[in-house]
Amino acid sequence: MSEVSVPKRKEKCENCTNQCNKKQSEDGAHSHLEKEEVNGQVPEGSSLLLSSCLSCDGCLSEEESLKISQQNLEELERVLALNKKCDVSKHRVLVASVCPQSLPFFAVKFGVDITEAAHKLCGFLKSLGVHFVLDSTVAAGFSILESQKEFVQRFRRRNHDSTALPMFTSSCPGWIRYSERVLGSLVTPHICTARSPQQIMGCLVKDFFSKQQKLSPEKVFHVLVAPCFDKKLEAVREEFYNSLLESRDVDCVLTSGEIYYLMEQRRVSVEELDSVPLDHVLGEAGDAALLRHEGRGSEGFLEHVFKHAAKELFGLEVQEVTYKTLRNRDFQEVTLERDGETLLQFAAVYGFRNIQTLVHRMRKGRVPYQLVEVLSCPGGCLSGRGQAESDGGGRVDKALVQQMEDAYSSLPVRLPELNPALQTLYQDWLQGHDSTHTHTLLHTHYSSQTHTQPPHMQW
Repeated sequence: MSEVSVPKRKEKCENCTNQCNKKQSEDGAHSHLEKEEVNGQVPEGSSLLLSSCLSCDGCLSEEESLKISQQNLEELERVLALNKKCDVSKHRVLVASVCPQSLPFFAVKFGVDITEAAHKLCGFLKSLGVHFVLDSTVAAGFSILESQKEFVQRFRRRNHDSTALPMFTSSCPGWIRYSERVLGSLVTPHICTARSPQQIMGCLVKDFFSKQQKLSPEKVFHVLVAPCFDKKLEAVREEFYNSLLESRDVDCVLTSGEIYYLMEQRRVSVEELDSVPLDHVLGEAGDAALLRHEGRGSEGFLEHVFKHAAKELFGLEVQEVTYKTLRNRDFQEVTLERDGETLLQFAAVYGFRNIQTLVHRMRKGRVPYQLVEVLSCPGGCLSGRGQAESDGGGRVDKALVQQMEDAYSSLPVRLPELNPALQTLYQDWLQGHDSTHTHTLLHTHYSSQTHTQPPHMQW
């Protein structure tokens, strides 16, 4: 978001204040969680405070609310309808990018394997009028490689740069918003500057792919299918908007659940859908096989950076990463040791309750980790509320999540370093791994956007 001009803010609905006060009254909580922390852990009862704050849109500016209101099925249908009219000047080429964490949802719902689900989904989207359907795994590969490179650089300057470590991952927009709006300068200098897979995919489509198709970026309408509602907020960030071309890297984010709802609305059955192979950013020369990265289903930033850093910094080959569960399955750590000496200590922290614990430890200078993979959804990206909620709403469907995890883990793994498409794109699109193009298009920056908060929301 731009720091130069702050848009007018909406009147608060006060729901977050009421909920926080109610919860504090019920639990007898203190106004500051520093007093509540017990043995380094934030107690269960405090989780409502943060989740109420972040799930409420009362702090959104009017401008943000307007932009997010356009991230819906109606906007997609509006563009599709314009394409059917005679005024060719208003026609757009629709490109849909599908997150790899969304495909297991469709596999479970369709009752098929992931590859077949991807082909059925592609068939449905093209039947609507979408021209190209891409797998965004290649963008995640870029994000992982750039994160690996940045971590090594930070580690090597740790002794003369107090903000070099720990490094926090930057792929989760819920975590980024919380960091910028609530935590501020305590955390923002530590956030990895590599863009998220979503926004790298946006650059790839609007810059490389559009040129390949001989299209100007504003003629392309880029839809991204994601497991998480927070991705909508990420898409409207100011730094991802080209004012000269009046074009966003990602024009519209739709959740997996929204796409499935559209299928139900149109009474489309899986059996009648054509199986259509996905397109590839490199055209027919690309590798169309569906592959995944290592990890539990959230692109595995921790595992990839851990293995790369072990080899690059210490000359050690790590074949398998062993997690040690601390507080719960969503707070785990991994350690690299040699001759009894701890060389690296990373953590995976998922869910805002665990994030609160991490933040309180950081405030007290008790974070031993060099890297923390942070995700706002408990269970990671597969559990995103845009696809994992039960039919009744409000709760995660654990059985569905387990089925999605099983489906996702069935895909073969390939390290991004071994992906020939990435190496081709580094050369043909970015002019090299360390070029100005690489830094400009694959990186961004995060800064404090904190605002004065009432005492019950001081973190």
